[in-house]
Amino acid sequence: MKIAVFPGDGIGPEVTKEALRVLDALSLPGLTLFEGDIGAIAYKRHGHPLPAETLEMARAADAVLFGAVGDPSCDILERHLRPEQAILGLRKELDLFANLRPAKVFDGLEELSPLAPEQAAGFDLLIVRELTGDVYFGDKGERVNDAGEREGWDMMSYSVSEVRRIAAIAWNAAKTRGGRVTSVDKANVLETSRIWRETVLEYAAEQNDNIALDHMYVDNAAMQLVTGPSQFDVIVTGNLFGDILSDLASAAVGSIGLLPSASMGSRQTEHGTFGLYEPIHGSAPDIAGQGKANPMATVLSAAMMLRHSFGLEAEAARIEAAVAKALADGIRGGDLGGSHGCEAIGSAIIERL
Repeated sequence: MKIAVFPGDGIGPEVTKEALRVLDALSLPGLTLFEGDIGAIAYKRHGHPLPAETLEMARAADAVLFGAVGDPSCDILERHLRPEQAILGLRKELDLFANLRPAKVFDGLEELSPLAPEQAAGFDLLIVRELTGDVYFGDKGERVNDAGEREGWDMMSYSVSEVRRIAAIAWNAAKTRGGRVTSVDKANVLETSRIWRETVLEYAAEQNDNIALDHMYVDNAAMQLVTGPSQFDVIVTGNLFGDILSDLASAAVGSIGLLPSASMGSRQTEHGTFGLYEPIHGSAPDIAGQGKANPMATVLSAAMMLRHSFGLEAEAARIEAAVAKALADGIRGGDLGGSHGCEAIGSAIIERL
C-alpha cells in the first residue's frame, strides 16, 4: 500500500504529522509512505506549486494524503504559480472528479453548533461535489466592455457524461446510507443547471433501485441546511455550489476542523479506488507553527483513505470511533473552545484506538 504524503503549507505539516502517527499506531502491514513538496513550499523550493516530481509521485501511489496549501506571501504571484493551483492541478491531472464530504454533528457537540440542539442532532449528511468542471475549470479571462470598463468572465458548463458519472457516485453512496439523493442546481435561471437536472432525472429513471430522488435550487438548499438538515441524506451538486454548501455544512457541525474529504476518480489500484484525502480547512497561516491546529479532520481523512482506497473498513471505523470518543471525553482544540494542542489531540486519539 503506497501513500504519497503532501503536507503542504501553514498548519498542513502539523495536522498531517498527527494523522501519520495515528496510521502508525494501527501497525498496518505493507504500508509505504513517501513525501513530496506541494503548494507554496514547492514554489519556493522548485519554482512551481505542483512540481513534475510531485505529480509523478501521486501517479505512482495508491492514495494521496494531503495537508493544506496557501501562503499570503504568494498572493502577488501570477495565478498559475499560486499555491492553490496545486490542488486544482492534482484534481485535473488525476481526473479526481468526485469529492465526498461527510458532515455529521458528533454526540455531545450539539451545543457548539449554531443550529438549535434538536436540529444539530439530526445533522448527518454526505455532499457529493463534482470536482473537475464548472466555473473553476472553465475558460476565464478579462476584457474591456463596451463602456470601456474592465470586466472579468468565467464560463460554467457541464456535459451529460460529466453529470452522469457524478450521479453514479451519489447513487452508490446513497445505497450505503439512507437511500435518498437530493440534486442541487439552479435550473430556473442557468442553462448548465437545466442540463444537470434533466440528466440526473434520466439517470434516475434508468436505475432499478429504491433510491429516492428530489431536486432543490441551491439558494433553498442553503436555507434548508440550517432550518431542516435532517431531510438530507446525500446531496449531489456541481463544483461551485458544492464548495459553498460544504463549507456551510462545516459551520453547522461546530468547526471546519472536524470535516474530512475524499477526492476520487475512476482509476482502480490493486487495493481499491485511487483517491486524494484532505481536510476541508485551509492552511491557517495565522496559527501555523504554534501547535494550535486541530488535526481531527486530517485524521478522519486518513480513515476515509483506509476505507475507500484500501478496503480497510474495520481500521477506518476504529479511527472514527477513537475521534468520537476523544470528543466525548472533552478533548477540544481551540477551534472548539478548548485548550488541547495539535500533538495532544493526536495522542488522545491514539490512546483511544
